[in-house]
Amino acid sequence: MSEHQVSGSGNLLDAQEVRKEFGGLLAVNDLDFTIPERAIVSLIGPNGAGKTTFFNTLTGLYKTTSGRILFAGEDVTDKPPHAIVKAGVGRTFQNIRLFPQMTALENVLVGMHSRLSGGIFGAILRTPRVRREEADAQERARELLRYCGLPRRHDERAGALPYGDQRRLEVARALATDPKLLLLDEPTAGMNPQETADFTAFVRRVRGERGLTVLLIEHDMKVVMGVSERITVLDHGEKIAEAEPEEIRGNSRVIEAYLGKQG
Repeated sequence: MSEHQVSGSGNLLDAQEVRKEFGGLLAVNDLDFTIPERAIVSLIGPNGAGKTTFFNTLTGLYKTTSGRILFAGEDVTDKPPHAIVKAGVGRTFQNIRLFPQMTALENVLVGMHSRLSGGIFGAILRTPRVRREEADAQERARELLRYCGLPRRHDERAGALPYGDQRRLEVARALATDPKLLLLDEPTAGMNPQETADFTAFVRRVRGERGLTVLLIEHDMKVVMGVSERITVLDHGEKIAEAEPEEIRGNSRVIEAYLGKQG
């Protein structure tokens, strides 16, 4: 076995002493973090705790200052985002990043790009294999839109969709990359209570039906407590707690981080 592989841990992701500095600012401080296969894990903490920064190191948007990230047994530390996607990591963003002028279907097809094999010459020459692949991709994109609760939105402009549907479309696009690990950054932000409850149920369904592993950054504690099997709490870039929801609920350090000593 090479030095870049791990085995027998049962963890899909294993981040070891990950550190991220911006100039003199320490955003993530030597963080150890694992995600077991097929688990639903949440990362919580007050604003500025380093949650999204850590997400961005996992997905290749930021290079680590130091540390190591193993995914599915391979060292993916500081690989570019397209390589991380190809390895099997899909994500949504805190601020929705759809292509607003493109249709819902086209947005999902963009997500599939990393999995399509027809090269540039095939695309130019429109070979039968490429045409078949495109037809298959369109059918799969429609199926993903149905699966994510957008059955009649195929031809609508992404930017014209209601907010909750834009969130669902972002998940459909992430699923189109055929991920093993789905990272959801504030997925219920801006949703009403019914949309939030529906989305929470949807996360459980995705894990159960598609065998995915899910990592969630979420501010809504009802969602976090309702869907997570394990919760990790960051404050100022450091892990201050990690446990099952019930234990986190009564943790004095967690309460203090959110509410201050007076809280």
